[in-house]
Amino acid sequence: MPYTPHTPQDVQRMLAQIGIKEESNLFDAIPSELRAKSFNLSEGLSEFEVLENFHTLANQNDTSKVNFLGGGYYDHIIPSAVDALSTRSEFYTAYTPYQAEASQGTLQVLYEYQSMICELTGMEATNASMYDGGTALAEAALMAIRICKKRKKIIVDSGVNPIYIKILKTYLAYHEIEVTVLHVKGDGSDKTKLLGMIDESVAGYIFQNPNFFGSIEDYSQIIKKLHDVKALAIMSSYPIALGILKSAKDVDADIFCADGQSLGNYLGFGGPSFGILATKEKYIRNLPGRIVGMTEDKEGKRSYVLTLQAREQHIRRDKATSNICSNQNLMALRATIFMALLGKEGFVKLSNQNYNNATYLKNGLSQINGVNIYNQNPTFNEFVIELPISSSKFIQKMEEKGFFAGLKLDTLYENFANRVLVSVTEKRTKIQIDKFISSVKEIL
Repeated sequence: MPYTPHTPQDVQRMLAQIGIKEESNLFDAIPSELRAKSFNLSEGLSEFEVLENFHTLANQNDTSKVNFLGGGYYDHIIPSAVDALSTRSEFYTAYTPYQAEASQGTLQVLYEYQSMICELTGMEATNASMYDGGTALAEAALMAIRICKKRKKIIVDSGVNPIYIKILKTYLAYHEIEVTVLHVKGDGSDKTKLLGMIDESVAGYIFQNPNFFGSIEDYSQIIKKLHDVKALAIMSSYPIALGILKSAKDVDADIFCADGQSLGNYLGFGGPSFGILATKEKYIRNLPGRIVGMTEDKEGKRSYVLTLQAREQHIRRDKATSNICSNQNLMALRATIFMALLGKEGFVKLSNQNYNNATYLKNGLSQINGVNIYNQNPTFNEFVIELPISSSKFIQKMEEKGFFAGLKLDTLYENFANRVLVSVTEKRTKIQIDKFISSVKEIL
């Protein structure tokens, strides 16, 4: 944002233009007893001083280490064209495209985004993005409750991202909906127990594949049982994995949800990101958010409009499918450019690079005395290692060697004090992976 300083004379001219004498008159509508009496503010700074201050603050963040962190946010290569196109003023300054005649560019991009997400997931309908992966998952659960009328139970696998589970519980806390968390068996779902839990009281079962531990599983038997009792299968996934894994359509899931950060968006210390939510066409009217459609104007020219807008901004409060106001147009735009640049073949290659790099690292670590691979199931680009030392000590020693070595799982799960979730993307070179392996050897 440009630095725009004003002299006292500038301020007086602006005040005169709007017909007031002092800046304080701008707040005349606020009763005097409610106004702040003083502000603890420093003197104004020059543009140079402001920039220096920001640089000093930014330098407190350590971005110099080689990143093997994952657990929902991933360090991917982002083509330069994504930044170049997404920061054009036509997109960067655009807000919600309510006025179709002035928003054809943004609407077309969102239509293309929807088309690409449907192709990636195999689903027949998707909305124009959600806030993030966690809220998309919670909205998917509410969809299941609306679709399976009179049912008030959601089963969620604890292999789902634990942050998402917390969001889900918060969302449903005042809906008189029972949320049952099915604890994993090792690194995968306890399918035997789950099969006994699925009955006609269940609206939906939420699973993540690959799960939070990076493990890949076959849920076909579970999904068949769900459909036998007319319950819904809700699949959460890591979008990059869909380049080589079965899509939501292939496994016959009813609703798909995900976080889209990995599709052309930076880590950004946790955001911003966007949520993906897609479903079968027969459930389209239960999708929250909005859907962009393509039509023709009176002259026969192709045009785009907001077709379905089932949010509280458009529908009276309790009639809305959702009261979430925030979608992430700009982040979805970046994802659209990213997917368009890669194309189908490029996306498959990207998925294979992630898988191959992780497999190479996993094989290397498994040869180190004292390191055990926790996963018994196949993995994509994440896996859990068990160590002979605490995860905190391991992370600290690896930082000293120049790595963010992974995610400490004891902060999220009990009895996981010696386990670390390690993630590898296409961004990690063979030299970096070999150095990681040799550093682990030195530490242990």
